[in-house]
Order: sequence, then structure tokens, then C-alpha cells
Amino acid sequence: MPKKNTFDIDRFVEAIEANYRKWNPPIITFIANRGATPFEVLVSTLLSLRTKDEVTGEAAKRLFAVARTPQAMMELAPETIEKLIYPVGFYPTKAKRLLEISRILLDRYDGKVPDDLDALTALPGVGRKTANLVLVEGFKIPAICVDTHVHRISNRIGYVKTKTPDQTEMALRKKLPKRHWVRYNELLVAFGQTLCRPVSPFCSRCPVSEMCPRIAVDRHR
Repeated sequence: MPKKNTFDIDRFVEAIEANYRKWNPPIITFIANRGATPFEVLVSTLLSLRTKDEVTGEAAKRLFAVARTPQAMMELAPETIEKLIYPVGFYPTKAKRLLEISRILLDRYDGKVPDDLDALTALPGVGRKTANLVLVEGFKIPAICVDTHVHRISNRIGYVKTKTPDQTEMALRKKLPKRHWVRYNELLVAFGQTLCRPVSPFCSRCPVSEMCPRIAVDRHR
């Protein structure tokens, strides 16, 4: 068991970055890198909740072919949005949320997405994970987005010891060097989807296997 605070996070991130090009980027990163606006990043992130990346990508493509701004979104009926984004998870609820958010953006923010965590989390259906991802991918503002992959891997490598994603975010805010904030989620999501799986991770092919204490890993490949 490694001693506390001995994990070399710089070396870890460098090793993941060196292998990142072999893996598919997370869908929100892919959409952002294609020139998406902050509104498109926000919408895509909401669509992605409880939904596979490939489904999110196609749903976002269909929706943005019709509406790419809050103004255009408000011109659509809820039923139309539902059809465009189906079969993302909870698509009826998400269709209503998109209209609610679009109206708020038009009424309070001149149709623009705010680049502030508190303002983002005040929007309907926007939690800390979504808000932080919008800051990172929509505005390139350093923030720590903690999804299931970031939470799992950060604990698995022993960098933090937390029970929930929110606890992981707060622990990383205190400990993770700010130079890694923007890319940490992007790198760990791709890593987690490809090698560092929740069950039976591919440790034999892992670029950081010699660093990892494999905390709570019962079996691996």
C-alpha cells in the first residue's frame, strides 16, 4: 500500500495523455472540438446523461440540424424535440428541460449561456457535473467535472479516498494541480471507457499499471 500523498499525478496524467489518441474521445469533447457553441455543449451534455455516447452524438446532430440557439429551440414544440432526440434516456423530460433552459437564457442572459458555476447550476436539470463540463468544454475555463469514470479511477489509483462524485470533486479541487483541471475529465473518461473499466479492467494493457495500487479491484484482465 503506497504511502499517503506519494502518487505522482503529473506522471499519471502524462502517461494517459501519451496514449489518449488511441482511444475515442468522450462525445462532449468530440462535439466541442468540432466548434460547438457553449449552448450546443450545454444541450449535448444534458442529452448525454444516462445515455450512450453514440446515441447522444446522433441525437445532438439531428437536433442541431433544426435548432442551434435558444431562439430556434423555443420555436419547436416539445413533441418535436422528443422525436429529434429519441432514444436518449428520459427524452420527454429532457425535451421540456431544453425549452425551460432556452426561455431562461433568453429572459435573463440575452440568449447566452453563463460562464459561472452558480448560474449554470441554477438552470433546471443542471447539476455540478453538467455545469463543470460546460465550463471546461464550452468556455475552456478550468473546472473539475466528476462523472462515474473520474470518481472511480481517482479512488482506484489512490489519489483520493471518497464515497461520492461530489466528494471527489471537492477533494480534487484541493489536491489536483490546476494545470490538469481542463483535461482531467476528458482523459479519464476515455481511459475509463477503454481500459480502466468498472469491472475487470484491462490492467495488462494499462499504461499506468505499475503506478496503480488497484484499490477495490477484485479481478482484472
